[in-house]
Amino acid sequence: MLFVRHASTPGMRAARFPADEPADASSLAKVAAVAGSKAWVAPSRAALQTAVAMGLEPVTTPALAEADCGRWRGLAYEQVAREEPDALASWLSDPHAAPHGGESLAALAARVAGWLEEVRSQAGRLDETRSQPPGVVVCDAGAIRAALGHVLGLGPVAAARFDLAPLSTTELTVTRGGWRVAHVNRKVLF
Repeated sequence: MLFVRHASTPGMRAARFPADEPADASSLAKVAAVAGSKAWVAPSRAALQTAVAMGLEPVTTPALAEADCGRWRGLAYEQVAREEPDALASWLSDPHAAPHGGESLAALAARVAGWLEEVRSQAGRLDETRSQPPGVVVCDAGAIRAALGHVLGLGPVAAARFDLAPLSTTELTVTRGGWRVAHVNRKVLF
């Protein structure tokens, strides 16, 4: 399964909390066609636009949505750090905290883990060697970090340490015993 972080958005470039905004046209122009049997896509405009630019037929998958940032949606990280430093520190250090009125990192992790295990159960029996990815996933960094955390047995705070560039790929493969990580943050689409 190939995870692709969606193309850059104006909010990403301005260091703001995620909001449902379109991908940058210049970022979408860099996308190469990727073949996949399925294209599971987060329900955000940037993810949908990235999948279409890749030549995929997107299947919107709510479980792949970025964490709901509540009242912080669209605000600059710097502004939230200045105006609500304790709340931000709590959200970043306590995976069960949601002081912004949105979703905790633990809830995001559980949602993505549940989806991953559903996909794995549908993949059927595979031999012990690496299999081809059952499809392509286009989403933002939070869902990819949650998937990596699930596969590696990391909590949400530890999984947040993965750096994931726009249009980078992370590949997970299904085996009989679970999941394997083939690569993380490979910048192959631009």
